[in-house]
Amino acid sequence: MSAQLERARLLAVEQLVRRPRGDVFAFFSEARNLEAITPAFLRFRILTPPPIEMREGTLIDYRLSLFGVPFAWRTRIEVWQPDRRFVDVQLEGPYRSWRHTHEFSDAPGGTLVRDTVEYQLPLGPLGDLAHALFVRRALRRIFDHRRDRVAALCTAGPEARAARL
Repeated sequence: MSAQLERARLLAVEQLVRRPRGDVFAFFSEARNLEAITPAFLRFRILTPPPIEMREGTLIDYRLSLFGVPFAWRTRIEVWQPDRRFVDVQLEGPYRSWRHTHEFSDAPGGTLVRDTVEYQLPLGPLGDLAHALFVRRALRRIFDHRRDRVAALCTAGPEARAARL
């Protein structure tokens, strides 16, 4: 196996959202909601002008800061299966590769949301060291924040939900 393949990483998280699958998928398929569930320390902004029509091939440009370093990030929607799943892949950004699969399934009490991220860092051994020292923890912090924000936004009262879902 090549050294490049050996450095592939996987992050997998699940969350039960107490809303119907159609509502939850609609929330996640609205690109602007990504700003609402991303931690403030990333200074995340979507640059692609609205409306953003989500479908296979859609390109979305972002600007954010990671560890104090600002950079551009461009993703393409590679797979689009309404109410079931979608996949975004990094075309430009801080990772050697980034493939994020979002899956939605019915579950008792709501919708099970599964996020699976396959990623590789650049810079060989330096990337491995960065992963061990802070990237792994930063990603966990980002996805923990995302879980908490999704729970808050998707279980708010009817007035707040209407603005967000």
